[in-house]
Amino acid sequence: MRFLMLVCRDTEPVPGDGETGDVEAWVRTMDERGVRITGDPVAHQREARAVRVRRGKVVVTDGPYLETKEILGGFDLLECRDMAEAIEVAAAHPFASEGVMELRPIREL
Repeated sequence: MRFLMLVCRDTEPVPGDGETGDVEAWVRTMDERGVRITGDPVAHQREARAVRVRRGKVVVTDGPYLETKEILGGFDLLECRDMAEAIEVAAAHPFASEGVMELRPIREL
C-alpha cells in the first residue's frame, strides 16, 4: 500500500529537550527498509501559491491557502504493508515530536 506522508511542524516551539533527531538517518533507514519511495522538503510557505479556477478565470493567491497550526515542511511517499506499518514509520520520523506526520493512503485508480 502506498501512503503520502505530509511532514508538518508546529508554528510554536514544542516543550521538550529542543533536540530534533537526525532526519538524514531516518531517510537512510527507511530507504534501506524499502518503505520510502521518495521525499523532499518543500520551499518556505511564503513561496507557495494557491491556484483556483472561478467562473472560468484562474485566480492565484500568494502564500498557503489553508490556515493551520502547522507548517508543511515536506513529504514522503511510502510503500508499507498496511496503515500500522505506515504509522510506525511516521512515528520514527524526527519531526513527529515537533509537529504532526499526516498519513494519507493513496487510492489506486
